[in-house]
Amino acid sequence: MTEYTVRTVRSIDDIPAADWDALANPGWTMAPGGALTKAADASAAPFNPFVSHAFLAALERSGCVSARAGWQPSHLLLGDDTGATVGAVPAYLKAHSMGEYVFDHSWADAYERAGGRYYPKLQATVPFTPATGPRLLAADPAHRAALADALKAVVRQIGLSSGHVTFATAAEIETLEARDFLVRFDQQFHFLNRGYDSYDDFLAELSSRKRKALKRERRDALANGITVRRLTGADLTEAHWDAFHAFYMDTGSRKWGRPYLNRAFFSLVSEAMAERILLVIAERDGRPIAGALNFLGSDTVYGRHWGCVEDHPFLHFEVCYHQAIDHAIAHRLAVVEAGAQGEHKLARGYLPTVTRSAHFIPDPGFRRAVARFLAEERAAVLEAGEALTEAGPFRRGGEAEDD
Repeated sequence: MTEYTVRTVRSIDDIPAADWDALANPGWTMAPGGALTKAADASAAPFNPFVSHAFLAALERSGCVSARAGWQPSHLLLGDDTGATVGAVPAYLKAHSMGEYVFDHSWADAYERAGGRYYPKLQATVPFTPATGPRLLAADPAHRAALADALKAVVRQIGLSSGHVTFATAAEIETLEARDFLVRFDQQFHFLNRGYDSYDDFLAELSSRKRKALKRERRDALANGITVRRLTGADLTEAHWDAFHAFYMDTGSRKWGRPYLNRAFFSLVSEAMAERILLVIAERDGRPIAGALNFLGSDTVYGRHWGCVEDHPFLHFEVCYHQAIDHAIAHRLAVVEAGAQGEHKLARGYLPTVTRSAHFIPDPGFRRAVARFLAEERAAVLEAGEALTEAGPFRRGGEAEDD
């Protein structure tokens, strides 16, 4: 039986980028700047930009992620009996529950009212990023199981209230559930590219009323002299990041109270992986007025942040949702993940999709209470998903195709 060792490191820069990336995205190589190469003999899972060393390092080097911010990096590394590193987990000791998008504030309140100490807790995730992707970074299922056990051991050894693995893949959730993690369901809205050759091909699958509404919406969004550009790679400049940061800060300050990302992050992540970034910029009379930041996997557009300094009808939908669909169709990408929440996405062709997290709670009484809550919540999430899918914009059998 293999004997594993587990250690934690306080910075992603304590791990060679090549070693981390070989675990995070096996079969893929990302060059400086973000160009991707897939090994010829690899049956690799899709490339996920958020677990790359470059993305996580940009968060830490910019100071967006730090002990001071309530996100103390505590990345787990798994070693085998030869001394090789065979697994890793992007993990953080959290002093609060902000920036996670899987809400456990009520759990914290209940635990502390009962006399416990909920924080710090262990969070295995990508900060500020509600996008499903690998969390137990290992190619071998046995190593993923060992990483799940390691997370439990760290929670127990430090005496933490809980350990959380958020936005994990379905296979990882199975592994975690088999090791006493409680599973939580939530819902997002994703666009699925069914091999469309154009946006009109997508529209042809919608009901006549919905099709007409989206055509009108896109036309009205570009009234008043507004134009939209999609920028990636070498087209991205510091001037674009100045403008986007202003959008992000204006919208974030009004909506959330304290935006999570600073100006330095955008420059650092662009320098490291510009080819994995899609920045949609709206301009009026040559002046940038709104933008949406997306990241690009090998088969997915991940919508992340939006902001504006001028309000115009339907501009948010155009910049965030329609342009992402246009890019996915043009580049033969399979999915657009449009971020957390938002039933308004349904009318734009984004369908409800289940996301999953897993939670280890050592305290038996607290665990039982959370398990009851999760069982009720899961039923509600699945029921809502079925109803929303039925209410979606796609044409039913027998409906006319003509406008």
